Amino acid sequence: MRPSLLLLLLILFCLTPLAAQETADYFRQNCMSCHTIGGGRLTGPDLKNVTQRKDRDWLIRFMLDPKGMIDAGDPYALELQRDARGSIMPTVVGMNRARAEALLNLIEAESKLEKSQFAGMQISDRPFTPADVEMGKQLFTGARPLMSGGAACISCHNVHGLGALGGGMLAPDLTTVFERYGGRKTLATWLTAPATPTMQNIFKTKPLQADEVLALTAYFQHTLQRSPEDPATARLNFVLIGLGGTLLLLGIFDVAWSRRFRAVRRPLIERKRMEILHEQ
Repeated sequence: MRPSLLLLLLILFCLTPLAAQETADYFRQNCMSCHTIGGGRLTGPDLKNVTQRKDRDWLIRFMLDPKGMIDAGDPYALELQRDARGSIMPTVVGMNRARAEALLNLIEAESKLEKSQFAGMQISDRPFTPADVEMGKQLFTGARPLMSGGAACISCHNVHGLGALGGGMLAPDLTTVFERYGGRKTLATWLTAPATPTMQNIFKTKPLQADEVLALTAYFQHTLQRSPEDPATARLNFVLIGLGGTLLLLGIFDVAWSRRFRAVRRPLIERKRMEILHEQ
């Protein structure tokens, strides 16, 4: 065998696992919040053996432009939308034909396993307890650190009833997130593999643990059941506290500056007075 051919084969042998891992990471970051492979339906269908239910060409076209196929009236695409209670699969960033092919290859390989790595985190289905809700609140507010060292939810999110200052305003209010995600299973799965770019950057290397996901899900169910205060009240309190703090700081600066000014002016006046007396 010629050295150049041997080198080419070696390069291909090394690149194949890297490409497979890249595809797995892509699925985890972009697909797992709505789909499992062998773990049951979430917002979207379970993808186990999906290539046996629909041909690859149709699946690739749908992955490339799901809304376009729905708008065109494709019967199976409309059926998927009905099953998803009206939700429309978004066009995923970075999706192209080669990546769609790679994802289908991944799904076929994972479908043959007894348990896929994408079956979803197994969260207990026992009833939530007050202890779960309290733990979830502590995790949300940061009173109890996440085991992986990730940032507390309150850094970016708010829920009603957190007090005068409330939570962060950089991301959506999560008071009704339990309802928006369709309940316990879908929300818990989303928390195990958040799909938004910001959340991916934060939790890709610092994922939530199963008991943390359970506790946060319990807390979000609890916030849904409460009678939330008007969120405008929390924002008004925040503004008023900020305004009050600003006025207080200005007052402190004014007092400090006045004293400093008098400390400089008094010796000058005294010196001038002495000069006048001396001239007389």
